[in-house]
Amino acid sequence: MGHMSESSKDLPPAIRTRNLTRRFADNVAVDHLTFDVYPGEVFGLLGHNGAGKTTTIRLLNGVLGASTGQAQVLGFDPVGQGAELRRKTGVLTENPSLEENLTARENLTIYAELYNVPTAKVAGRVSALLERFDLTDRADDKVGGYSKGMKQRMALARALVHRPALLYLDEPTAGLDPVAALEVRELIVQLSQKEGRTVILCTHNLVEAQRLCDRVMVLEHGKMLALGTPSELGAKLVGRQAVEIEVSAETLTLALNAFKTIPGLADVQVDGDRIKLPEIERQGIPEVIAQLAAVGVHIFSVTTEEPSLEDIYFALHEKAEPSEDASGVAAEEAE
Repeated sequence: MGHMSESSKDLPPAIRTRNLTRRFADNVAVDHLTFDVYPGEVFGLLGHNGAGKTTTIRLLNGVLGASTGQAQVLGFDPVGQGAELRRKTGVLTENPSLEENLTARENLTIYAELYNVPTAKVAGRVSALLERFDLTDRADDKVGGYSKGMKQRMALARALVHRPALLYLDEPTAGLDPVAALEVRELIVQLSQKEGRTVILCTHNLVEAQRLCDRVMVLEHGKMLALGTPSELGAKLVGRQAVEIEVSAETLTLALNAFKTIPGLADVQVDGDRIKLPEIERQGIPEVIAQLAAVGVHIFSVTTEEPSLEDIYFALHEKAEPSEDASGVAAEEAE
């Protein structure tokens, strides 16, 4: 997971929104969003297609105007200062359009000039990005002949050519093979941790979000369902988790007998000297350990399995109204 430093929370937020709302005719694509994003944070926007992720990015980057509410991004008002703001942000859309009849070097050079990179620095910066994204060997081949993974690396290089402080990545590993996807994930961690860039990651890939994000916001039909670190959301929403307790071989039977007396814990699994409790209330764990210790069980380790974002997602959707299918598709059309 991308770990932002505690000190970054003391800085002014890179993004601050208050009741940010966007309507398209009868459809509310983004519904009263209020959240802050800290500098250097990898912040996940999670949701199905049509949840409002793309519309949120367009609002934050000043490409769309808000119907009501406001946002401040890198100290700019996206509505009034969109052009200035966009010089400091980079965007990787889900299906980036590259100039396929131009080479990678030409693509990056045009972008660098478009973003007012000082002329003397353009060639050096383009070469450095080609090197960083392992495209040097094919730098002077037309991009149209590139594989999906190479095109994605090329699009990422393009999003970084003007050294943006804030990066929006929309499904950055979609359709990539496992090796290319891993490279992109490593790059995201490097951008936030080593270079201090703020990254907004739009995805419905829960595993990816869990690996990369400091915090996540879960969206459904434009509304915020939850906001927090994956572990905070897990504790709050899921509450139950798996626990593995390693005990000494000679006190294993003692432990198993103790479990028979604890309500709700009959369903234990044994693997050698390890006892697995598939589901236990989070706040009940200390009490269980105390009871084992009280009867003389030798405990070597206690390992908890944090709820995954997938668990959190399902917990949220059980609470939310079950009206996904048709309205989700309609919302996506509007985006």
